[in-house]
Amino acid sequence: MAIRPAKRVSRSNPTMEGAGVRLKRVFGYYDVPHLDPFLLLDHFGSENPDDYLAGFPWHPHRGIETITLMLNGEVEHGDSLGNGGVIGSCDCQWMTAGSGIIHQEMPKRTEGLMRGFQLWANLPASHKMMEPRYRDVRKENIPNVSPDKGVSLDVICGELEGTSGPVKDIVTDPEYFNVRMDASTEFIHNVDADHNVFAFVYEGDAFFGPNGETRAEADQLVLFDEGDEVYIKAGSSDLRFLLVSGKPIGEPVAWRGPIVMNTNEELRIAFSEYRDGTFIKHK
Repeated sequence: MAIRPAKRVSRSNPTMEGAGVRLKRVFGYYDVPHLDPFLLLDHFGSENPDDYLAGFPWHPHRGIETITLMLNGEVEHGDSLGNGGVIGSCDCQWMTAGSGIIHQEMPKRTEGLMRGFQLWANLPASHKMMEPRYRDVRKENIPNVSPDKGVSLDVICGELEGTSGPVKDIVTDPEYFNVRMDASTEFIHNVDADHNVFAFVYEGDAFFGPNGETRAEADQLVLFDEGDEVYIKAGSSDLRFLLVSGKPIGEPVAWRGPIVMNTNEELRIAFSEYRDGTFIKHK
């Protein structure tokens, strides 16, 4: 077994998206070659409703999956598949846009902190135009596993110690864990040697790498180098982070706004269809 060293540590950057939502971009467009199959990770969180109530009105997606994990607060969702409802605290929504979907995500006013994440995962050319699907994963259906004392993981996708997450049959074979660790505890996790792996710290600080030589704190991303294990030791306070891995696709990426294809011609067709009202392919 070889513990992966940290290849890079980076900090999230404030930005604005949707109709005026203030959030932090953990990674995005320029990081695609390094984080394949993942395209983008946004971290939103505020106690000020003015930072998020404008939301994300109706917009299209094609060629990707969007994964929304709420920690606190609620987001109201609706889409062209006819789905609708509220993503509540500790719920997850895994939406596969495939050939095309139009949806909206509108945060609801929250007393106190409203926060969560949205991760975009790419689809290979063979699945870009697959049938769209929507998975509404309630917190009570997300298993929690404690592999060591003081360590617990919400298993959204992937498997840990024989426990599988509720989201299955994803082409890039991802793992998506929301991890909590008490101060000074340690955790070692086996990962696929062929996968890209990252951790995003959103509370506390931690040490990563074979000898814990790399430190990262809240709002920092750790991208791991090659190996088949990751090692994490929590710092002097309790730690919370996302641990995500997936199989690289290794294909050209043509990306504009909410649509990600393989060629610029495919992008042109997608936006032309959206303008012409022929974007939606499902019934």
